[in-house]
Amino acid sequence: MVELLFNGPKDSPITLVLAHGAGGPMDSPFMEKIAEGVAENGIGIARFEFPYMRRRRETGRGGAPDAAPALMQSWRATIAQLGDAGRLVIGGKSLGGRIASMVADEAEVRGLVCLGYPFHPPGKPAQTRVQHLERLRTPALILQGARDPFGKPEEVGGYKLSRAIRIEWLEDGDHSLRPRARSGRTEAENLATAIAHVTKFIRSL
Repeated sequence: MVELLFNGPKDSPITLVLAHGAGGPMDSPFMEKIAEGVAENGIGIARFEFPYMRRRRETGRGGAPDAAPALMQSWRATIAQLGDAGRLVIGGKSLGGRIASMVADEAEVRGLVCLGYPFHPPGKPAQTRVQHLERLRTPALILQGARDPFGKPEEVGGYKLSRAIRIEWLEDGDHSLRPRARSGRTEAENLATAIAHVTKFIRSL
């Protein structure tokens, strides 16, 4: 059984299931703020950790993320445990959202939410991770910081992405949607905007 962390009502019509990014656990400050904010809008949230992150938690030692097949299988197991994929919107931060996007169609979930999609490694724009996004059928929302080194507007605008995908850009945000102080924006404002986008998207499904 996958250990799940819940926020909000467990009987909401749609549950948002979130996985963490490569470096932070399911209860990182970013994940906490997003989960609590969306839950306050009456949407149930479930969070889980990939096997490598559970090992880090248990042993106190680091370790690289599992290979993609193992991460995908972890998503499949979580979806199966929650049941009724048609009531689930899956996604997460960076790696968590990317892997969710790789299983969304086969799992027949209701939707997909990616919080900072890693379109390519920083400084390596030619190494794109978008091939499967060209044919994605699942309704998807990608929230991306406007200065995210994993994919900026001028780069992402040139990709051939499925019409099922909608991208919303967070002003001056980095990979965690955090703006610079000199931008006039605050992290709290960008996270509130992200939470509003996620809530509106889920309610539209």
